[in-house]
Amino acid sequence: MEKVMVDIFYTGNNYCAHTPILLGCVSTAATLTEMKKNIKEAIEFHVESSLDDNITIPEVFKGEYLLEFKLSTEALLNAYSDIFTKAALSRITGINERQLWHYASGMRKPRPAQRKRIEDGLHRLGAELLTIEV
Repeated sequence: MEKVMVDIFYTGNNYCAHTPILLGCVSTAATLTEMKKNIKEAIEFHVESSLDDNITIPEVFKGEYLLEFKLSTEALLNAYSDIFTKAALSRITGINERQLWHYASGMRKPRPAQRKRIEDGLHRLGAELLTIEV
């Protein structure tokens, strides 16, 4: 099964998403969960409409595919703000808490190295959580 990348961004009030290989297919939503559902429906509608109108679509959409979501730093920090405080993320990532607030608000965009630190910190936490038995 092939993967289809979906880019998700945070616009200050809600999330927006698009699929780079399926031009014109976009969606918005108030929550990340709703966004994932909406973009899936938008893709299905876009593909179906394109086929009905004899418009060429990428081959991947002619079979089974799996959506893979790539969140902007701003979208990630806002999506999980009710789970991770900025103080907790600071401890996990080693990035100053104030800097994380700037990233979440969109006031500043993190450099690639900072995005990698956030990703690596969350992956380390996930790996650690997977070793826990209760």
